[in-house]
Amino acid sequence: MSPKDWGFALLIVFAWGFNFVIIHWGLDGVPPLLLGALRFTLVAFPAILFVPRPRIAWRWLLAYGLTISFGQFAFLFTAMKIGMPAGIASLVLQSQVLFTLLFAALLLREHWLPHQPFTLGIAALGLFVLATQQGQNGMTLAGFLLTVAAAASWGMGNIINRYITREGSLNLLSLVVWSGLIPPVPFFIASYWLEGPALIVESLQQIQLHSVLAVVYLALVATLYGYVAWGRLLQRYPVAQVAPLTLLVPLVGLMCARLFLDEQLTRWQWLGILLVLLGLVLNIFWPRYLRLRRQSAQQQPKA
Repeated sequence: MSPKDWGFALLIVFAWGFNFVIIHWGLDGVPPLLLGALRFTLVAFPAILFVPRPRIAWRWLLAYGLTISFGQFAFLFTAMKIGMPAGIASLVLQSQVLFTLLFAALLLREHWLPHQPFTLGIAALGLFVLATQQGQNGMTLAGFLLTVAAAASWGMGNIINRYITREGSLNLLSLVVWSGLIPPVPFFIASYWLEGPALIVESLQQIQLHSVLAVVYLALVATLYGYVAWGRLLQRYPVAQVAPLTLLVPLVGLMCARLFLDEQLTRWQWLGILLVLLGLVLNIFWPRYLRLRRQSAQQQPKA
């Protein structure tokens, strides 16, 4: 990877890690479902007037928007509103890897590699340890479970993305912009139903500058820049080279939450975090270790 692309990759990782602090700030004055509606409205408009629609069926665009965008962030924003620390949320959301592999096995009949039940079992154990820490540092069980639901929605969106890419090469900006057209409708409906028209009107009338800047960041930096730039890296370099960088996102998220939100974690929460990270790291790098070991053994001279 060129130094320039390394810079882009690290910028994306920081943007996505800092994203959880931005969500925390954005939720101060704007209810979660309304925040999601505003975010994706800005993603789609006015860009949709200038970016052509991707050449995929509407059903795939609808499915992608409802899972990756609406489902994931409706659960995540609500979780962080009712009791999910930003740093832990950045880590738990990475359990999307587990759900992606699970859905791939169930829906695409893909077989797990021999090491994956063990490595992902470690990550699942870490999630269980975190779940037992409800009531610590403001984390509620409902907030934790909603974050897991957000990860499951992301995982299902990854499977839908697999179907979409089978139809041929796509303009990534077109996919992000036009899929952003889908979630504002269910977000506004859910906000009207669950948060109420009075709260919506009051929030919009009294919206503060930090909430406006949060919406701009979530739409333009975390979504448009982040997804498009990341997709281009995946097109330019092998997935095995780019994908491990996502492991840096929760590390940045935890660091930013500590610096900007003064989030303190218990020893058991750190243990859960380390187990999740260990499982995810082993899931990516264990096959490489075995491959290098076999190559080394083959290159050794025979006695």
